[in-house]
Order: sequence, then structure tokens, then C-alpha cells
Amino acid sequence: MSSIVPGIHSSLLTNQPQDVSTTLQLLLVLTVLSLAPAILILMTSFTRIIIVLSFVRTSLSTQQMPPNQVLIGLALFLTFFIMSPVYSEANHDALQPYLKGKITQHQAIKKAEAPFKVFMAKQTREKDLDLFMEYGKYKMPKKITAIPMTALVPAFTISELKTAFQMGFMIFIPFLVIDMVVASILMAMRMMMLPPVMISLPFQILLFIMVDGWYLIVKSLLVSF
Repeated sequence: MSSIVPGIHSSLLTNQPQDVSTTLQLLLVLTVLSLAPAILILMTSFTRIIIVLSFVRTSLSTQQMPPNQVLIGLALFLTFFIMSPVYSEANHDALQPYLKGKITQHQAIKKAEAPFKVFMAKQTREKDLDLFMEYGKYKMPKKITAIPMTALVPAFTISELKTAFQMGFMIFIPFLVIDMVVASILMAMRMMMLPPVMISLPFQILLFIMVDGWYLIVKSLLVSF
């Protein structure tokens, strides 16, 4: 019988180690590709960037402007820009030597993990890392590269969420002040039936344009890393 996926069915009925090795490598590649979105979101700067950009849109009260596609696209390119040194190091130390046959697959994975671990450890709070290390009953290693991914990734994620929400809170403050001022003026003029958002929205957009808001937001994100 022929198989839909070449090599998988035949390797199960043969004693040739090369066929089995090829099949396992194919399954590993498919697994990595299926986990690629989770790796992008949870092991890079993407989480912080997209949350902060979403806070900007929410604070401006502009509904779907900018659209989700624009925010996600900007977050992706900023992520590639910030993570480019990490990608370059992983490519130089792990991928290229593996493709040339100089190191094994296991060694390549270990070398590729190292730059990501260093990046995530710098952005992870010690308190968050201790939480998962203690719960998983891991011993705190002396080297960053020896920290298990199962503890580092969730610790990095909740640290990124906290940092992103802190930045989002600071973004909200000036727009909240404008809303309060407009609402107070409307109440003093006894115009309670007029929605304050209708009046405050142009002033919020004008303030954001005058201070060059997108430049400041992107600069703050870059500096935060």
C-alpha cells in the first residue's frame, strides 16, 4: 500500500535506519511549523508590542482605526527588528552548522535555544521565574542557558504582560484627563445628553498628532528592550 505522506508508511515496514531517521525528521519539522505561531508570540517581543499598540487604539477610542491587520503587521516587523540579533546568532551558531553537517540535531537545538534564553531572561522578573522554578521543583542553575524552557517561557510571558499593561496604563492617563475635562464642561453647561466621547475624540486625536504619538510609542517600545 502506498502512503499519503512519502516515506512514513514504508519506513514502518522496513528495517532500514535511514528511512526511519528521515521520517522522524519530517515529523519534527511538521511539529515545529505547527508550533511556530506560539513560539513567535511567547518567546519574542511580539506580546508586549501588540498589547501596547492595542492600548493605544483603545485609549484613542477610534474603534477599529488602525485596523487589526495594520497593528499586527507593525507588531510583526517591530518584532523582527528587535529580535534580529537573536535570529542572527541562532542562524550562525545552530542552523548553518547543522545544515553543513558539522553538528547534530540535538546540538543544533541546544545552540538555537541559547540566544532566546538570554533574551527572555533579561526581560523576565526574578519573582516570576522563581514561581515556576519552585512549582516545577527545578534547581536554580548558575547559567542562564541552563534554565529549562518549561519554566522560562511562562515566566517571560507573564513578565511581558505586566510590562505591557504598565505601559498601557501610562498611555491611558492623558486621554483620560481629556475625557474628564470634557465631561466636566458638558455637565457645567447642562448638556448631559451629548456623549462626551463625541467631543473629546477630536481633541484626543489632535493631542496624539501634536506630540507625534506613534513615534513616541514605537521609541518607548524599542527602548524598553
